[in-house]
Amino acid sequence: MPIPLFNSIASWILKKRIHQIELFIKYPNEVQEELLFQLLNKAQSTETGMLYGFDTIKNYDTFKAKVPLSDYASIEDQIEKCREGKQNIFWPTPIKWFAKSSGTTNSKSKFIPVSIEALEDCHYKAGKDMLALYFINNENSQLLTGKSLRLGGSSELYNDHNSSFGDLSAIIIQNLPLWAELSSTPSNKTSLIAEWETKMKAIVKETIPENVTSLAGVPSWMLVLLQNILKATGKKNIKEVWPNAEVYFHGGVSFIPYRELYENLFPHKDFQFYEIYNASEGFFGIQDKNDSNELLLMLDYGIFYEFIPFDNSDKLSEVIPLSKVVLNVNYAVIITTNAGLWRYQIGDTVQFTCLTPYRFRVTGRTKHHINVFGEELIIDNTEKALTKICAKTKSLVSDYTVAPIFMKEEKQGAHEWIIEFEKIPESISTFTELLDQALQDENSDYEAKRYKNMTLHKPKINIARKGLFYKWLSKNKKLGGQHKVPRLSNSRNFLDELLKMNS
Repeated sequence: MPIPLFNSIASWILKKRIHQIELFIKYPNEVQEELLFQLLNKAQSTETGMLYGFDTIKNYDTFKAKVPLSDYASIEDQIEKCREGKQNIFWPTPIKWFAKSSGTTNSKSKFIPVSIEALEDCHYKAGKDMLALYFINNENSQLLTGKSLRLGGSSELYNDHNSSFGDLSAIIIQNLPLWAELSSTPSNKTSLIAEWETKMKAIVKETIPENVTSLAGVPSWMLVLLQNILKATGKKNIKEVWPNAEVYFHGGVSFIPYRELYENLFPHKDFQFYEIYNASEGFFGIQDKNDSNELLLMLDYGIFYEFIPFDNSDKLSEVIPLSKVVLNVNYAVIITTNAGLWRYQIGDTVQFTCLTPYRFRVTGRTKHHINVFGEELIIDNTEKALTKICAKTKSLVSDYTVAPIFMKEEKQGAHEWIIEFEKIPESISTFTELLDQALQDENSDYEAKRYKNMTLHKPKINIARKGLFYKWLSKNKKLGGQHKVPRLSNSRNFLDELLKMNS
């Protein structure tokens, strides 16, 4: 079949899914309620289902009262038993795969269960929806006339006991349908190379000759790959390497600090950037409009959502269903899934920007903030502030982390930054002043603590040498995948180690 004809037929098939998306947009709460009871009914004979009486739960309030909130520590023993071969613990179909995640706040590995339903009805379904939504907004797209450059994690799939574990990307690649494999680059063999540096060289060599029309991966690691592509080809930008490239699907970290860098790599007014929100625990949101900073919450992927208003304190607020969320409130996300996670706290925070349909922005992590002095600074604040002042100072930031300078006797506290610049501002003192003011504009609690230096002094900024964050990740065996240095922390562990390496 000629490639342009395949592109037309495939895009038509993908667009048919839009009618189902329109259904959950029109009836979001009904779809979510029906999904919850499907999950409860399917799992009622599991150990978890019998423990909490899933067969007696007839409404959301009873579900909320009977089933406790969970996190990884609370279910780790169950997961270890499942990894050793015991089944029907938290989900009735066999769990053969576990997505290994070191997280970003804990060096201990987590093994997130991945069921066949999670693969088929969540991750693969989301991949098709991502394309369907893109085609609806870009009628003349020729996306499927070429290949998608996928950049997954750094681990292959390992066998352990009676199960397999590895990066979620490795699990997905191992189980991809043939059509998806044929339309992707690099090959499965290259994608599953475990050693990151070796893998990077192989991807560069293999992908340069291809007709790449789309790219997908975490911005920080995709940037490293694209810089290596330019170095190998001697080209000025990526459009010179792959002239038919038309969209980059990105997720895993905030795109705000990277946007200008990518706009320089793809200097074409029609090139699109589409954000997605996926994790080892599930696929949650997809940008559904061109040039948008919002994500559509996907409601029919076998995931039931709940939310907790989040204020960076240890005080636990009331858990609410989707139907009760309001605009512009920071919420911690709770999920119940078709892989057997029940009322599981994933550690991310979101704010809803629209309620009809439910669109949102990812604002940070429940453990990634600074609240040592009552300033309640979150990642969303720092990303927005940096965007504003980089534009004013004609600078570019590629990486950063922030930690507190603790109070000592008569001395007030402060925030200390280490920033790796792609383009350094002419004056760091001016940059610091503007950053301080921008943070005050974004966060009234920070502004109050900065008032007349009563609690907080202005920030202290250290300039990182080129490649420092990459070397830190390499040293800590965190190259590739969704590994990154935490942006904000209430401790100085990350910052002090980076400062020591930088000296």
